[in-house]
Amino acid sequence: MRRIAHGIDRFSDISGKIVAWTALALVLIQFAIVVMRYVFGVSSIFVQESLLYLFATLYMLGAAYTLRHNGHVRVDVFYREAKARWKAWVDFFGVLLLLFPMCFMVWSTGWSYVAASWAVHEGSRETSGIQAVYLLKTEILIFAAMMALQGVALGLHSLLVLIGRETLSTEQAPRL
Repeated sequence: MRRIAHGIDRFSDISGKIVAWTALALVLIQFAIVVMRYVFGVSSIFVQESLLYLFATLYMLGAAYTLRHNGHVRVDVFYREAKARWKAWVDFFGVLLLLFPMCFMVWSTGWSYVAASWAVHEGSRETSGIQAVYLLKTEILIFAAMMALQGVALGLHSLLVLIGRETLSTEQAPRL
């Protein structure tokens, strides 16, 4: 169980660190758009749409990394001060009763939406826009799969804590 959980964690760490570079790309492209528009009087729909693609990629493909590092919003009125065993139970049932159903819902409702987009190779409504909307929509399914996979790891870590073979991660998301 531990090897599976750590393997999934490694996958989330690697993918999250790769996807994090899109944040830098977002800043640089936004800066370029401002310079192009206000200094040179030129605008590009393709470049503007690339911001949407990059932001979606950062959010959708970075969500599992965020879950792995306890970065998602949590109502921790009771959780923060609870003992490790209680936290493990909360995490385990949270995965089973909340995360997995959400992933299933996103996958099942997104499948036909993504399939229809692939069937016609959906592109931008703008002539000079990015003609790969179907790739952008595919990230919906990748998001659901990666979150479910990280949910498996979180559930396994919780079980390992409950049976005494692992200690609960004390890692906290950075506070801003």
